[in-house]
Amino acid sequence: MSTERKATPEAPESPESGPRPARVTAAAALVALEGLALLAGGVYMLALGISGSPDDAKQAWTGGITLMVLALLPLLAARGLLKLRRWSRGPAIITQIMALPVAWQMLQANSAAIPAGIVLALCAVVSLVLLINPATTEALGIQGPGNVQDQK
Repeated sequence: MSTERKATPEAPESPESGPRPARVTAAAALVALEGLALLAGGVYMLALGISGSPDDAKQAWTGGITLMVLALLPLLAARGLLKLRRWSRGPAIITQIMALPVAWQMLQANSAAIPAGIVLALCAVVSLVLLINPATTEALGIQGPGNVQDQK
């Protein structure tokens, strides 16, 4: 048995040549912030379900568990971004795209949800800009469709 580590597509040989770019760190922080907000919302809904104060306890339990499970996607993506894993960019982008309609709905409310909708929309747009930036794709080792090496 060999103790040598083999490179696989899931674990590339460290695409970075130096420290992690600030853009990737900022994107990871924003994605993690959204994941933590989902987790906090899920815990809050579960707490309401346990205390018996919601209109429907089953709905509070279901909503709370759903939000906590949904929080895993951005949290795992943020961890992957911090470790410069190329797979993490896709889930992070999907999370931001899903956040935009949620922010829009929050902005349509006549309540305290409007400031939260503004913050969510800003986070999503800034995260998308950071994630789509060419420097980020380069740092993650992602090659575009036109950057395939000539094979002979």
